[in-house]
Amino acid sequence: MTDTQRPFPPESAAPESACVSVDVAIVGGGPAGLMAAEVLSQAGVSVHVFDAMPSVGRKFLLAGKGGMNLTHAEPLESFIGRYGPHADAIRPLLEAFGPQAVRDWASGLGIETFVGSSQRVFPTDMKAAPLLRAWLHRLRHPQGGGVPVQFHMRHRWLGWQGADARQARFQTPQGPLSVRARATVLALGGASWARLGSDGAWVPWLQAAGIPVAPLLPSNCGFDVAGSRLHGTASGWSSFFATRFAGQPFKSVALRCAGSDGRVFERKGEFVATATGVEGSLVYAASSLLRDAIAQHGSATFELDLLPDRSADHVLAQVAHPRGSRSLSAHLKSRLGLDGIKMALLNELLDKDTLHDVPRFAAAIKALPVRVVAARPIDEAISTAGGVQWPALDAALMVTAHPGVFCAGEMLDWEAPTGGYLLTACLASGVVAGQGAAAWLKDSAAQAV
Repeated sequence: MTDTQRPFPPESAAPESACVSVDVAIVGGGPAGLMAAEVLSQAGVSVHVFDAMPSVGRKFLLAGKGGMNLTHAEPLESFIGRYGPHADAIRPLLEAFGPQAVRDWASGLGIETFVGSSQRVFPTDMKAAPLLRAWLHRLRHPQGGGVPVQFHMRHRWLGWQGADARQARFQTPQGPLSVRARATVLALGGASWARLGSDGAWVPWLQAAGIPVAPLLPSNCGFDVAGSRLHGTASGWSSFFATRFAGQPFKSVALRCAGSDGRVFERKGEFVATATGVEGSLVYAASSLLRDAIAQHGSATFELDLLPDRSADHVLAQVAHPRGSRSLSAHLKSRLGLDGIKMALLNELLDKDTLHDVPRFAAAIKALPVRVVAARPIDEAISTAGGVQWPALDAALMVTAHPGVFCAGEMLDWEAPTGGYLLTACLASGVVAGQGAAAWLKDSAAQAV
């Protein structure tokens, strides 16, 4: 999938003097940038895609290793609601290119999809690589009058030439390169998984150009738990719990937390204990509320229902049932099936008085407070929140202060849970930015005449 085309300038040219002109420069070869390239190509526009990595779509491929979750099959209104405070900004993008459009697009590439039991949508082979290969082939060899997209790998964007947002600077294997573009689509990603190209290095360059950028924050991330006076830890689990249970899953639990804005999250699922805290799908889904609460209060607490399929009355009755000579652990395993990591967590977080107070202990099984004090580092996160702020953009995702410059993908100020929502919005923003750039070029040509 590596495609290093260098039709300009000749490699013999002095690097410091290398300067070329193109119709459209797309900076970033992730889903948003590739989709913008496809829209422009089909509109008959010559497109050059620049990316710092040796090949495009690296984060896309890694995200698909566990099964390529393309989108979600829930009704559109529910789908849009998953974007939380950013739903209104994302709505017009999804109305232009929503979940069904994603499935139709994949089908057009020869990749059929199916809806799983969770309503998540996957390719029938569950893989990302065949889809990316078919996509790149179509970009390089378009049908129906499309213009072949040219790819330039190992071209790291270094911002603009002074205040001129039409003149981009790149560091390349052959030396510095200056690219003058009639229109530019920036699809630079967030700041998670820097090894795959999304390192957030673009933030100060856009800010220097007067483009407001909300701070990039970890999203869909794990958390470190607070220390315990019971076990003498300043932070994190006790050494016993961390050594014995790190990497083990909490299955069939429910998590509940409330945000300072009144939003309440409550869902059943799974997550995993880490050496210092928690991570996994259920925690990721609540991560924005937990992260924001930590920022505001220094910590956040979620309640964990260890037996969501059992009523509080039933749990109380079973805990209160006479246990004779059996240990508490043996009693709870026999009466409630409560053992392993769930029982260990109760011992980790509850003092002896609570463990032997039947009403309080039964209540803790149904609503065990777990306090977290820090999100894991941003480079460990699945995605990021923050980015180019929406008031700086028009409806076509053009930067109003720099006509002809468009932004798309995760570098915009939004976030979403896993489940196909991230990829769908990235693709949709690429479509809108590509359409906006095509219209901009057409209007510019008309004005020139």
